[in-house]
Amino acid sequence: MSGVSAAPATDPNLARFLRSLAARDASPHTQRAYRTAVGAYLDWLAAHGTDWRTPTRSDLRTYLGVVGEGRARSTVAQRLAAIRSFHRWATRNDLAPGDPWGSIATPRLPRRLPRVLEVEQVGAMLAVVDGDLDDLAPGTDPERAALHLALALRDRALVETAYAAGLRISELAAANLASLDLRRGEIRVLGKGRKERVGLLGRPARAALAAYLEDGRPVLLERRHETVDAPPVEIFLNHLGGALGVRGLRYRFDRLCMRAGLPVGVSPHTLRHSFATHLLDGGADLRVVQELLGHESLATTQVYTHVSPGRLQAAYREAHPRARRDPVP
Repeated sequence: MSGVSAAPATDPNLARFLRSLAARDASPHTQRAYRTAVGAYLDWLAAHGTDWRTPTRSDLRTYLGVVGEGRARSTVAQRLAAIRSFHRWATRNDLAPGDPWGSIATPRLPRRLPRVLEVEQVGAMLAVVDGDLDDLAPGTDPERAALHLALALRDRALVETAYAAGLRISELAAANLASLDLRRGEIRVLGKGRKERVGLLGRPARAALAAYLEDGRPVLLERRHETVDAPPVEIFLNHLGGALGVRGLRYRFDRLCMRAGLPVGVSPHTLRHSFATHLLDGGADLRVVQELLGHESLATTQVYTHVSPGRLQAAYREAHPRARRDPVP
């Protein structure tokens, strides 16, 4: 397909770069992606007799054409981001005179607006769970009835917590009992780069969590097979009493979305986007939303200002001196 080798280079500088990523708590996925992208790049330069510290513009333009052959623009953008990160690291550590890619125009992805649910659509998801709480045939076996109720209580707590605190799915899966303070309405999570932040929980989320922890989680925990391992500390459990992982969470959200009649493509991350947008719609300050989302840069949060035309129109009508005047007949 392309002339870029898939095997990572053996350059010791690549190994040092990867160790620096690990030291910054980059995810295993990020480390693998960077190893592949930078390794292939260094291999290509070496095969063409080019010192990676001082490639020419012609070298880089040629590689840009090679790496883009048969690949999606998103994949090319991700690989180039990894390569630029490597060069910036090398410059900071006095291993190279500078970033040779700084003067090269590279393709950029169009900025897409995130998908956002209406408040009523979030309510539709919760209505599905409420139906599960009420939908139990008379005469159902008591053990099965208890499991049915426990799973419904868990699913309601999942949706309420994800939407109330704007959590990533990985944060939701890793949230543990010690991180939860229902009295204060707070949940502590580790976000990207293992940065801790506090998510806030409104009254519905606190009530849903309290009901699940009292009447749902103990039932699920009892179904856990006897092992020498300690009981799971994660808040959310699966039907066998183990921790509900990311894949399990995605499956549950997909099922709820389908049953609620939501559009195809709605994901747990859509709830996070909706959380941010609805906060801004309600008048929250952008920097407050940035803090609640755990974004390092305000620019990342600003994308949500573009998905709320109603709020922009309301601000325009209130602020512009001619927007409030009656139109000319």
